[in-house]
Amino acid sequence: MHRIVKIAGLCSALTAFAAMSSAQAQDYPNKPVKLLVAFAPGGPADSIARIIGQKLNDRWKQTVVVENRGGAGGNIAAAQAAKADADGYTVLVTTSAFAVNQTLSKNPGYAPDDFKAAGIVATTPNLIIGAPTLKANNLKEAIEDAKTEKMTYGTAGAGTTPHLSAERIFKLEGKVDIPHAPFTGAGPATQAVIGSHIPLASVALSAAVQNVQAGQVKGLAVTSKERVKALPNVPTARELGLGDADDTTWVVFFVPAKTPDAVVQKINADVNAILKDKDTEDKLEAIGFMPVGGTVKEAESYVQDETKRWGDIIRRVGLEAK
Repeated sequence: MHRIVKIAGLCSALTAFAAMSSAQAQDYPNKPVKLLVAFAPGGPADSIARIIGQKLNDRWKQTVVVENRGGAGGNIAAAQAAKADADGYTVLVTTSAFAVNQTLSKNPGYAPDDFKAAGIVATTPNLIIGAPTLKANNLKEAIEDAKTEKMTYGTAGAGTTPHLSAERIFKLEGKVDIPHAPFTGAGPATQAVIGSHIPLASVALSAAVQNVQAGQVKGLAVTSKERVKALPNVPTARELGLGDADDTTWVVFFVPAKTPDAVVQKINADVNAILKDKDTEDKLEAIGFMPVGGTVKEAESYVQDETKRWGDIIRRVGLEAK
């Protein structure tokens, strides 16, 4: 008899919890939502947050605030988001650096299971750019020059996928060791190349596509299988004989792990709807992004697969966790 009562009580509690969760989703959002961007302004996460954030603002009729918290390859913002209230009002906007940092960071300040992936927003190839004063006109030429000249290259931070793409190309394909200079975001790294403060940078294509188009920097190579429409004159690394990998930077929305499922599904559904909007597609394509979307389960699986893939690359290029 006691067992039946306990089971009945448990069922009642679960039913009440489900009803509360559903009510939260129907009421969500009823106050401003913060998109916490893990990198400085001007990079891929920032660009996506501002495009999608404005659309969510219009859709939800609530203020969506974009806050940049760059540093430590995205770990500073992730650690802050992991401690936020699990109510859907703090959304971490980060890149594939999240997957990389599970292997490359000894103490990132959070654990992967501190989060739920609310959705994959978009992907973009990585792009290696050169200063306007650089003698080389493509990446193969730059690698050859680096064997006899002192060079460094910048990125949005240690552990970003453009960082690992460059390490893989330089060390495994080009057989050269070019010192890495991490910045707090792709924007600052790109500006350093524009000013010829550093000769090279590896960034998400979206961060520097307009600078290449304007002739402010040289587009040396993209890491996609084929040339990208926005930069038809920039060769692929594959064309240059620098491996055949298809390396991308992706942007995902994460929420704290204990966020009610109904709220996570609400964010996922609304972001998916926005990604199907023609205006959104045009804005993303203009900066070199491809919209992705999909279910919460697909997002979780994708992040897990990418974590394993980039972990393998880290071990191959010989990088050590710090």
